[in-house]
Amino acid sequence: MTAKPPNHQLSEMDCPASLEDVDLFGPGAQEHWYEAYEILHRECPVRVIPGEGLGGGSNGYILTRYADIARVVKDPERFKPTLSFAIEAAKRSLLEAEAQGPDAKLPPELNAMVASMATLRPTQELYRAHKRELTDPWVGPGAKRHVAMITETVDALIDDWIDDAQVDFISRFARPLPQRVVARVLGFPLEDVPRLAQWGTAQVAPFVHGKGHRNILSREEIEEQARILEGFGEYISEQVALKREDPRDDMISFLTQVTYQALGRKLTNPEIHGVVYAMVLGGLETTQYALEEQAQLLCDDPALLAELRRDRTKLRAFTEEAMRLRAPTQGLSTRVTTQDEEFQGVRVPKGSLLHLRWAAGNVDSEEYECPHQIQLDRKRVTAHLSFSQGPRTCPGAGISRLEQTIAWDRLLDRIASLEYARGNEFLHQPGIMLGTLELHLKFEKARSTPEQGSK
Repeated sequence: MTAKPPNHQLSEMDCPASLEDVDLFGPGAQEHWYEAYEILHRECPVRVIPGEGLGGGSNGYILTRYADIARVVKDPERFKPTLSFAIEAAKRSLLEAEAQGPDAKLPPELNAMVASMATLRPTQELYRAHKRELTDPWVGPGAKRHVAMITETVDALIDDWIDDAQVDFISRFARPLPQRVVARVLGFPLEDVPRLAQWGTAQVAPFVHGKGHRNILSREEIEEQARILEGFGEYISEQVALKREDPRDDMISFLTQVTYQALGRKLTNPEIHGVVYAMVLGGLETTQYALEEQAQLLCDDPALLAELRRDRTKLRAFTEEAMRLRAPTQGLSTRVTTQDEEFQGVRVPKGSLLHLRWAAGNVDSEEYECPHQIQLDRKRVTAHLSFSQGPRTCPGAGISRLEQTIAWDRLLDRIASLEYARGNEFLHQPGIMLGTLELHLKFEKARSTPEQGSK
């Protein structure tokens, strides 16, 4: 087996040894996040980020304890989502554009998703209705309708490299799987997946190239992102027109036909655009990063791989534990206090911006016994923070979970062994998401392939 070196040997940044060394957002910080979390838990579970609040010289606060983060995400009235402020700004921009006439241009930072939120889900009640009526039937609890399609997609990807004995797991499996699944759910032609991938990359630019805990892009980067996504908007408009004319069994066709009961009307084209934008934004990256980290965990622990091969009923627990242990999105600054608060003895004033460090909460020893170990019999295995909790959990959690479990079930059918190949550096992309840049694996092909449903 080719050994996997500790990431801190590869990073531009020295591995933190004390609280003064901890910087979660600097170059190379991705390779030391988990060492940093241990220090923060021990010495500073609530860390102040001076002058980096919402404005006016206010501060930001990093929360790292599971209990604190769970309390915040479960109460969106008391801890207001930052998107609420974006929605209020979107309403003003839309009113100004309406007053200026049909040729008015919206500001580049106002993307289609936020613009649609201003009408479809500006309140908590409408947020719940939006999820229940528009997304749950396709990517939430209703994602089970896609089992056959996901299985077919997984098998087709494996077929492309199963005879090679080696694979770049990210470029040939972990990345294209969610891209193809999202395309088929929405009703995009598979030949358009490369374009979809480019637009998806543009969407997540703030989370990769943005600076600091607020993921701030420069004005030039914002304008470049808007330029690329303008093409995405045109493409969605074309697809919506096609689906209105000739509806199929896909999500965009559904959105063109459905009556949104919460508002008692059908969706406008810009609103459909916003829903689709959100599906692409949330549907590509999380599953990719989860799969690539899961592959590394299995390479690191052949006994775990053997246990899962023997008992596939444990796959769901494995994927949940892996997402807990290696959260795809490590944290975001997503909530604002509406009153004075206190966390871990630290006073947090009203109007403070909270950076919720989900990945740190997921390995909090006050919440989890042996937090850095995968335990397939762990109680409340889905209670991790990687999809958030409470009324604003990730809308696409259902389909992501399905993709992961089906992927590993079929991979274990097709391969007899899995280990690291030569050429890995195990470095992660910049930004707030735990995305490995490349992952070369070698494997032995299984002698026989069980038919789907025969296990």
